[in-house]
Parts: sequence; structure tokens; C-alpha cells
Amino acid sequence: MQIESIWASNPATARGQPTHLSSNPTGTKIAYASNKSIFLRDIDTPADSIQYTGHTANTTVARFAPSGYYVASGDASGVVRVWDCVGEDLITKGEFPIINGRINDIAWDSESKRIISVGDGKERYGHCMTWDTGNSIGEISGHSNVVNTVSIKPTRPYRAATGGDDNSIVFYHGPPFKFNTAQRGQHTNFVQGLAFSPDGNHLVSVASDWKVFLWDGKTGEPVSEIKDSEKGHKGGVYGVSWNANAKRFATASADRTVKIWDLEAQKVLKSWSFGDTGSVLDQQTGVVWPNRSDGLLISISNSGDLNYLDERADTPVKVVAGHQKSITGLGVEPSGKTIWTGSYEGRVCSWDLASGTAEVPESQSHTNQVTNFAASEGRMYSIAMDDTLRTIDTNVKDFTGSIIGTDGQPRGVTYADDKSAVFVVTLAEIAVFRDGNKVTSTPIKDYTPTSIAYSSSTNILAVGAENNSIYTYQLSKSDDSIPASPSSILKSSRASISTLSFAPNSALLAAGDSSGKIVLYDASTGEVKTTRWAFHTGRIKSISWNKAGTHIASGSLDTNVIIYSAENYAKNVKALGAHKEGCNGVEWVNDSTIVSAGADGCVKVWEVVAP
Repeated sequence: MQIESIWASNPATARGQPTHLSSNPTGTKIAYASNKSIFLRDIDTPADSIQYTGHTANTTVARFAPSGYYVASGDASGVVRVWDCVGEDLITKGEFPIINGRINDIAWDSESKRIISVGDGKERYGHCMTWDTGNSIGEISGHSNVVNTVSIKPTRPYRAATGGDDNSIVFYHGPPFKFNTAQRGQHTNFVQGLAFSPDGNHLVSVASDWKVFLWDGKTGEPVSEIKDSEKGHKGGVYGVSWNANAKRFATASADRTVKIWDLEAQKVLKSWSFGDTGSVLDQQTGVVWPNRSDGLLISISNSGDLNYLDERADTPVKVVAGHQKSITGLGVEPSGKTIWTGSYEGRVCSWDLASGTAEVPESQSHTNQVTNFAASEGRMYSIAMDDTLRTIDTNVKDFTGSIIGTDGQPRGVTYADDKSAVFVVTLAEIAVFRDGNKVTSTPIKDYTPTSIAYSSSTNILAVGAENNSIYTYQLSKSDDSIPASPSSILKSSRASISTLSFAPNSALLAAGDSSGKIVLYDASTGEVKTTRWAFHTGRIKSISWNKAGTHIASGSLDTNVIIYSAENYAKNVKALGAHKEGCNGVEWVNDSTIVSAGADGCVKVWEVVAP
């Protein structure tokens, strides 16, 4: 198995906090933090991403070194890692515990030798060090509260500045960096962003008080507040980034705008506004101005969307959507051209397999964790922990029909081609839906269901349970009724059943359990075909058969994806560590391609040579 592409999760955002984006010196990639990974994403081809998984805590910030060879990234535990971003292996060059709290920002000096990291520590709010040895080259002092942002002057003599929740900006001379002055009184709320101009002559600060201040880059003295009474910001400002010519800079704000400012005139040259409903999701929490000939700007919405901005256009020229949280549901349309994913917070995305781009339905999505999808021609069906079944029209890529409530929390969904019906199993019942209406249902009394699967060729409905058993129901071809009692109970699994999947056009049933074992049954006879598929070490979250019914793909909480042969049970191929923190979904797209999704918020496309 070989990875073909990584469709990265979008940057992690939090209301009231800046989201720091970084671009490499050539302006071809951006770096950002998401979940426990760092992503380096190609600007022109967002589906082309590199994932660094060295952190053990949620990541918070990533910064390219000016040389372009290394990235420094920080996490919520106070650890900063420096790693090689050019080689394929992403080798970690150093791991440094900086503070005993969240790292909020990192800055490199122009020689790519020194790093200042700041955040929310208990004993100190930051540290200055050389990146290769971790030796101290100064200290961060002068603050009385959390430090949110740091910037180092890119020209000699070196200066550094930090800003934080004590509403102050502290300047340092160095290296070694030592306290020089603390500026208080200009900002009246949390300082969220700082940036020295590329020529080192100026520093711009932005804060939650809606204000933008200009400072002398060499002395640290305040120059002026940059005001534009008509076009200025009307909300907290969270991000600032300079153009390479040092004559203009961009700011991002909670007033849902991104603005370009002219340094000399101290006026707004261009403004973009996002959303017209005042939604918190449209607030802009960060901005980066890569060093590119086309002048492209990239901002980040609170929803995680990356907005590509061109001064010549009044609206974004591209919006890169995706998931921020763990992907908990995955489905593939019968055509194999579009993939659907749902995540922990209820967001649903459709992905074009050819381009790797995502779209978010315009209609209201689920309000809680999406747990599963079922596919039919022209429709996708999704269930979630908001106790609803939703129908998606795949032609318009949006939800259609009414929101259907389920009787209890839905645990599984499957589509029956021969009946043109959807089966949903909840904690209370097995229900049949057609055209948005419940047709019939059967109550569940003797077990707690976990999953469901249906075989159109044999009319067998299988329901997995927490008591390690699988209950099979022989359905009639002529009507929709479900028998009150199962026709048989399969009991060869030794742990709670976590997922079920029937082979196409046969009665072969693959049952994954919470211990990581897969048992293959002939559901029509109850015969156990094999119990040898026991290579996972964590709960099986997903099983998918290829169209020929010769191989299955499985994804597990142990982070691995494994392909098993149903013709030669001893043969398998593994993709170890496919998804950091666990793989929640896996589906065949065609005989040589599978897609997987997991807790890292990524969708990955794999090229498979079946064993």
C-alpha cells in the first residue's frame, strides 16, 4: 500500500484566539497546526499535503524557518519540536520542553539559528534558544499574563517584541535577548498579533481592542495608531502579516473582514467581508501574505476554511474547506467519484476524488457527531448522535427533504438496493425508511445493537451487538417487514461487535470487534470461514469489501489500515500508522484505490496492490 495523497484537515481555531499561519520563503506552502499534527500544504494544489505527527499533545503553532529547510512547531503541553521539512522522512532535529503550558507562538531570526517561543506558562511565559542545541540565548520577561504573540526583527541589530493578555508589548535587544522596554497604555485589550516589517524599520501590533498600532522597529517607541474611521476594523483584530515590499500589511478581524493597509497613507486600500449573517464561523482569526508574484493573501475563518484573496477580486478566488475535528463517518458514492465525510462536531463534506477539493453543504448540517453513511444511486444517507437520519442529494451536493428523527440514538445505517429502502438500527429498534418516511420497525429487547449490514443477494439483515453476538434476520422479498425474532445468532466473536460488512452478491459477512479481531462468516449457514484476521490491536471501526468480493479493507483505533484476502486468508498488506489517534473509516473506490479517514481530521487516498 502506498499513499497517493493526503487531504489535510483544516487549521484548528478557537473563538477569541489568534490562529497563526506561516508560509515558506518561496511562497509555495503554508504551515499550520491541527489536532496533534502539523500540515505543510501546497498553496496552488491544496490536496498536496505533508503531515508531521511527532507531537503527542494538540499542536498550536508551526513556523517555517527563513531558510525554508526547517519548521518549528509547538503544542499544548509546552513542547517545541524542530524538524526537517524538506526530506521525505520529516526527521525531528530537536525536542525542547519550553514552558509547562500552551505554546501560543514561535518566531525565528533571519539567520534561521535562533527561536523565541511564547505561551501560557506557570513559571515563565517564554524562552529564547538556539534551535540546534536548545542553549538559552536570553529570557522573556516583563509580562504579567499569557503571551500570545512574538516577532523578531529580520535585520540587524536584532530586536524582538512580545504581546499578551496584560495588554502590553515588551521589546528586547539581543542576542542574547534582554528586556529593553515595556509599552503599556496604547492597547486596552489583549494583544493578539505582532509583525516586524521585512526591512525591519517598523512593527505593527493588533489587539482585541480593535486597534492597529505602528512602532519604530529599532527603538520600540510608538509611532502612531493607524486609524481609518470609515474603513477600519469594528471588532477584535487577531492577525497581521506584511507584504514583501514592506509598504503594505494585511490584518484579520472578528468583524469578519480582512483588510490591506497602506503604511505611508495609513489607510485601508482593500477590504474583504465574509458572510452576511454575522456568524461566529465567519470571523477571521489569522492571515498570511506569502512571498509570491501574484500577491495572493490567505486568511483563516473561524470555521477552519482557508480563504484565498486577490486584490483584484472582491470575493475569495478560492475557499479550501475541510474538517477541523476527528472524521467519524465515511461514505463513497456508487460512481466512486465523490467521497462523503462527517466529523465529530457534525460537519459534513463532499470530496471530489480527482481534485481532492471539499465542499460543505449549504443547508443546516447535523448538530452532533456524524456516525455513518450509506450510499445509493443519487443519494447518500447519514446518521448522527443528534438522533437524526438525513438525506443528501449527491447531484447538488446538499441535504434534501426533511430532518428525520430516529427513535433513540442511531447505531448503524445500511441501504437495501433491492428494496430501495434504508435500514437504521437504534438502541430501541430496527427501522425501515423509504422516501423520507418510516415504513416499518421492529423493537429490540434482548440486546444492545452496535452496527447493521444488509445483503441484497440473500435478503439477510445482520445486527451486531455488545454481547459479542450477531443477530441475523431473514427478510421477505415481497414486503418490508422485519421478523420479531432473529433467524439465527452468530456467536464466534469474543468481544463486542463494532462493525459489520457483507460481501457484494454473497452471504459472506465480515464482523469486526472491539478487540481488533475480524471473523468471517457465511451468514446463510452460520459457518465460520476464518478467525485468523487478528492483526489489529484496537477496536475495528470500519470494514469495506471490494466490488469483486475478494478482499476487505479494515480500519482500527490502533491507527492501522489492513487489506485481507478473502481467497487466501493468510495474505494481507498493512499501512501502519495510517491515521494518528485512530482510523475511523475505510472504503474501496475501485480495485486499486481505497480512501481512509481518521481522528487526525484527514482523508487519505491509498494505491493498493491487493495481496
